[in-house]
Amino acid sequence: NDTVLKLIAYRSNALGQPQRKKVISRLRAYHGVTIASASLTGLPNNHRSFDLPLPNILHTGSPHFYKDGAPGESEEAFATRRAEELDALIQKEGPDTIAAFFGEPVMGAGGVVVPPATYWDKIQKVLKKYDILLVADEVICGFGRTGKMFGCETYGIKPDAMVVSKQITSSYFPLSAIILNDRMFEPIADESNKIGVLGHGFTAGGHPVGSAIALENLKIIEERGLVAHAAELGAYMQGKLRELASHPLVGEVRGVGMIAALELVLDRGRKTAAATPGAVGGIASRMLQERGVISRNMLDAIAICPPLIVNKAQIDDLVAAISGVLEDMKGEVAKLTPA
Repeated sequence: NDTVLKLIAYRSNALGQPQRKKVISRLRAYHGVTIASASLTGLPNNHRSFDLPLPNILHTGSPHFYKDGAPGESEEAFATRRAEELDALIQKEGPDTIAAFFGEPVMGAGGVVVPPATYWDKIQKVLKKYDILLVADEVICGFGRTGKMFGCETYGIKPDAMVVSKQITSSYFPLSAIILNDRMFEPIADESNKIGVLGHGFTAGGHPVGSAIALENLKIIEERGLVAHAAELGAYMQGKLRELASHPLVGEVRGVGMIAALELVLDRGRKTAAATPGAVGGIASRMLQERGVISRNMLDAIAICPPLIVNKAQIDDLVAAISGVLEDMKGEVAKLTPA
């Protein structure tokens, strides 16, 4: 994502628009922790005491309806409101100063935030209105996680650039890549031809081992039909998890394909969280590990992201462990102070 920011600035200069350098990300987004990508990230702990975000990086609202929807507001109305807020931010800053918008098709580290229906369609219409680039961060969603090869396919997103990593090698080797369309690439190429160089590169760029692993990994994904498998088993997993949605400690079950989260609360009806954010999720994460399930709590959301080769029996075991933990933790949770 740092490299994409550099290329966005390079492109704006190539087009004779040096004022067009501002970039919009979203609250609760996660795009990395280096100085520029951490600025794109919309999580307070990645900014606090680091003097971040950098200037010219702005944030608009999260697409999380459960937490951010207004009383009585429909998901459709919420999606419209988020698009209107983005439009208002662009107008406030000056449309000719906004270069790009960054977004994960489904937010990962922010809590597995699944956008409501029509959200991405409405956001893209605003960006198109002002000729603003769209960068899709596919690090979590790419290569099958959502039941399609890319999250952009799942949500009808037409990006100008995609950032991919992690699943491109199934994380057996660190590798990332940027995929550009002609709209993004051509001005960059023209500027490089004009000045004689694209002054950018990494010591380990184009690493032969990483590239070989990625090619073999993608071959396995295709040969074993893992994207279709993720769609089929993902639908099964989502259904099984939603059987837990009525539990008193479960505020929301959300997810798509092979990624999901349970938002844990003290009172389901009132959406009451604990006074200490992450206290409920921390208890659940610890108890799950005691049952042999390695999970991750993002505050009070328990993330579920099994490997694409998972089978139905393993999903049943996973859901049974979660169900058992929800019962086991009632005593400990009862001691917590409500927010």
